[in-house]
Amino acid sequence: MKGSNKATVLTLAEKCKNILVSNWQGYLNTIKTDAQGSKENIYTSKVKYIIRKGNPLIWVPEHELHNVNTIIDERGSFSVASPYPGPLGKLLKSMNKFPVRVALTGDVMPVKDKKAESAANYLKEMMLSEEKALKEFNYTVSGVLSSSNHFSTTRSENLKEMIDGGENYVIYKFNLSSCMFVDGNGGTHEVDFEDMEKCKAGLLAPYSAKLIDGINQSEARRRGLILFCFIYLNVNARDAYILSLDRKGFDVLGKVRNKATGDEIDEYQWKQFRITFKEEARDIESFCQQLVEMEEDAIKKVSSYSGLG
Repeated sequence: MKGSNKATVLTLAEKCKNILVSNWQGYLNTIKTDAQGSKENIYTSKVKYIIRKGNPLIWVPEHELHNVNTIIDERGSFSVASPYPGPLGKLLKSMNKFPVRVALTGDVMPVKDKKAESAANYLKEMMLSEEKALKEFNYTVSGVLSSSNHFSTTRSENLKEMIDGGENYVIYKFNLSSCMFVDGNGGTHEVDFEDMEKCKAGLLAPYSAKLIDGINQSEARRRGLILFCFIYLNVNARDAYILSLDRKGFDVLGKVRNKATGDEIDEYQWKQFRITFKEEARDIESFCQQLVEMEEDAIKKVSSYSGLG
């Protein structure tokens, strides 16, 4: 395990696909029917979605203006952020940082009749599959997820309202024409369209919100992150949170001392670090197993340093 290099980081297209699969809500923008194309005449609302065959399927409540706007002009944009559950969201806000996100442009096309019925059935099957998987995870995975907030981090829980009959929805397929990756500082990076079409999201992506929250809500696991910074990166962190994760490793926000100059007093600031796995974690079981092994390894090494091993 060590710091970041090109071989240990996902491509932009992979990052974007993972973000899209890891979340279930985003911001849809369409052009108002009386608009002349100016940015002041854009209608925006938060909507829920799933990914099917690489494209977002968006559920828009019947009362939303999007349903009128897209009849006149199907052009739209869709923005989805990487999950930032629980304490992570508060930390990012205190740092004046944004979660990384994907910004898509394309056409918002209605899904009708049998295709709409097929989309609704696909959603139900996906939710049942996720609920079944959560019940059948092994002891190691359950241990990591146990500290997470079940409702706020479980996709199936958050999508139930789309099939419970409480509100009527219109389903749209977002046919994307361009994709931008937006980093935590607001910098934009264009993503090759062919790369987006070719790559697939990792098997970890649907559970990333639960994993992130499960680790960050656990004092013991956060102490583990502090040890990782010390053992694997030679960084003394006062506190640490996991920021994001993927099959190659995870990003950590560590609170480290910022050395002062002259008469200034040392201050602590949050910095981002990358920790990589020895072997790629192809699924959630592999990720949790390697995390636990790293925790045990770090404890052993710290004990030997202090003469207790």
